Amino acid sequence: MNAIRVHNFGPPEVMRLEKVADLRPGPGQVVVRIKAAGVNPVDTYIRSGTYPRKPALPYTPGADGAGTIESVGEGVTRVAAGDRVYTAGTITGSYAEEALCHESQVHPLPQHVSFAQGAAVNVPYATAYRAYFQIAHALPGEWVLVHGASGGVGIAALQLARAAGMIIIGTAGTDKGRKLVAAQGAHHVVDHHAPDYLERVLDLTGGRGVDLILEMLANVNLGKDLRVLALRGRVVVIGSRGTVEIDPRETMGRDASILGMSLFNIPDRERASAHAALVAGLENGTLSPVVGQELPLADAPRAHHAVMEPGAYGKIVLIP
Repeated sequence: MNAIRVHNFGPPEVMRLEKVADLRPGPGQVVVRIKAAGVNPVDTYIRSGTYPRKPALPYTPGADGAGTIESVGEGVTRVAAGDRVYTAGTITGSYAEEALCHESQVHPLPQHVSFAQGAAVNVPYATAYRAYFQIAHALPGEWVLVHGASGGVGIAALQLARAAGMIIIGTAGTDKGRKLVAAQGAHHVVDHHAPDYLERVLDLTGGRGVDLILEMLANVNLGKDLRVLALRGRVVVIGSRGTVEIDPRETMGRDASILGMSLFNIPDRERASAHAALVAGLENGTLSPVVGQELPLADAPRAHHAVMEPGAYGKIVLIP
């Protein structure tokens, strides 16, 4: 089969399409015939060698994918050959025509959800779900600010918050992105390139501030975020590309909390709970991933450049 392989950490161009052996499942494992693979910013950090967790070389990138069960190993009971699934992690990497997974890493993909959309579920939607409900304990009626709401995690955050009854302010940096944010459920949309956009956030809340912020770029925004939090507000740090300086007094005066999270830390029971909720949302239509670009598998280097560019619009997926 064909798979993207990385033999040395470095720029996107270290990823090469190569022929590798077909996969065979062991006990408790399944082989998924990948129809689409999702591209996430964390994939680029791992590939560059800057991420704290480094896979053994050579490796195939990717945790997110969707396709059909090709074969199952001994003891597998939840799925059977031919079932449509999305992956929430893999053993061998999703940037390939096949991926080996533990049975617990595959979840049902409803018929009305495309494979490209299925490849957009795991990291974006599990991240947003965990941030809201397992880390910040978000409640209906709370005001939430979603930075970079036109990207994969942002769209997931909009749809989950809308379904849960929160009041949403979403930001985006382009007209196209802001239209998408409005269409995906934000009650209010703000241009985060505008110099007064945080004053706009305060105005929208009547000066009270927001209860919860999902922060995708903490090294740029965190110090400013604290100034628009309501009393006992929370910031969940989902992404950061460097260090940041904050004024701790901004947290003291509000009894505010800064909460960090990584999907790598999620306990098995909470992971299973999150995906049960996500599958239900896909089934009932409250969750509907937006795919911005579909690229051939061989264009993985191009996808890694694109996913780090400003002006995010939906999810980037690779098609084997």
